Amino acid sequence: MLGENFVYFFTVQGFFVGIIFGILKSLDANGLFMYTFVITAFFYLFSHVIIALYYRTMTVRSSFFPKDAHEKDLDFFVKEINKREKIIDAASKITDIAVKMNSEAISEKDS
Repeated sequence: MLGENFVYFFTVQGFFVGIIFGILKSLDANGLFMYTFVITAFFYLFSHVIIALYYRTMTVRSSFFPKDAHEKDLDFFVKEINKREKIIDAASKITDIAVKMNSEAISEKDS
């Protein structure tokens, strides 16, 4: 999430928290406005502090990514998944045949 979007999101959340708190605690419209404004401002400023700390502590470094090893692992996983799908399909066919044979046997008994 971009820093700007985080500030927007956190400010809107602060606005709704301020409205809810203002409705619960205020006795008049002025109190509702003040609670909403103060809480929204706090959330706005707090989000800027969090973004500033995040960008300050974030370091950019390059790292080695073993692409070939990951591709081999992924190919292995795909082969295993395909094997398991074939086993499940075979088991499903056997189950369908057994259900069909069972229903035919039951219909022959009723006749």
